Amino acid sequence: MKILKYLLFLILLIFIGTAIYFGTKESSYEIKDALIIQAPPQVVFNKVNNLKSWDQWKVWKQKEPNIVFNHAEQNSGEGASFSWDAKQSGSVITTKVIPNKEIHQDVAVKTGRGEVNSKMDWQFDEVDGNTYVSFILKGEHSLFDKVYYSISGTDFNTDLHLIKQAILRDISKEVVEDMKRYSIHVDGVTQYGGGYYMYVTSAAKQDQVRERMGSMMGEVRRFISRNNLSDAGNPFLLFNEINPSNNTVIFSTCFPVREKVITPQSSPVLCDFMEPVTAVKTSLKGNYNHFAEAYDEARKYMDKNGYQQDPQQKVFEVYVTNPDSVVNPAEWLTEIYIPIISTPEPVLEFNDI
Repeated sequence: MKILKYLLFLILLIFIGTAIYFGTKESSYEIKDALIIQAPPQVVFNKVNNLKSWDQWKVWKQKEPNIVFNHAEQNSGEGASFSWDAKQSGSVITTKVIPNKEIHQDVAVKTGRGEVNSKMDWQFDEVDGNTYVSFILKGEHSLFDKVYYSISGTDFNTDLHLIKQAILRDISKEVVEDMKRYSIHVDGVTQYGGGYYMYVTSAAKQDQVRERMGSMMGEVRRFISRNNLSDAGNPFLLFNEINPSNNTVIFSTCFPVREKVITPQSSPVLCDFMEPVTAVKTSLKGNYNHFAEAYDEARKYMDKNGYQQDPQQKVFEVYVTNPDSVVNPAEWLTEIYIPIISTPEPVLEFNDI
């Protein structure tokens, strides 16, 4: 009987000693990983902020092939959340958002040792037009967790680093691919209403036109602002003359205005009027480097349908979105108008009635 008491006492001492030993081990953890992603902060922020996009991260399927995602009605911003069912189920809820700068979230994971709660913080900093993303996970290990990691030989920090680095790589790949998306649609024949517009004119090589137009549009916009003029639509690029022999273009960057404006004689910004025009309209959604393909599609459509370009009218492009405010090239929308010779309605003779 005494031996049994001593044995129980020894087991108790071992248990207490083990608890003290593991209890003195560091409980808190803060694991930080970071990556520079070749995209503007707003684009990367939007990807992470939309919890629906998290489903695409390959690391989920690699860890849990049969994982099932459950999304709440709100998928982005403060209060957004989703959960997952797997061997280790869990949930994420967004608690605070500073647009294009920070995202703070609460994470809960159910394990065989109970529920593990942690904080997840994202920060997005611009570096030379790209984004430095820092991804921090922090929390407290329970006593059972510390015993488990020690006995099983699991390196918690290393495992989490590998998962988080894989997540960052997935985000980077998705964002870069998203920015490359584009679509071209020939909308057909339409009427463009025309009207007064303010403009400046320059000449450049064809491949330099869109590099130059940004500063030129800024010049016109500032003139409109300084003179308290009201614009009357989206800015457009007008091709005045194209010289294929030396690959040069004379072009104007233009802003529609509501009425005729008399400008000072020395002003580089002038006013003109565009007559209403019948044109084949083509919509390009995506980066400007797809313009050549968009024009090819427009001309194929014209050839197929027997439309001829009107040599007396100028081709122009209407910029529906402003790259300064819409930073993702995949969301840029431009309308191309190629004026055509419109066929007049036939005059009916009495014999035709």
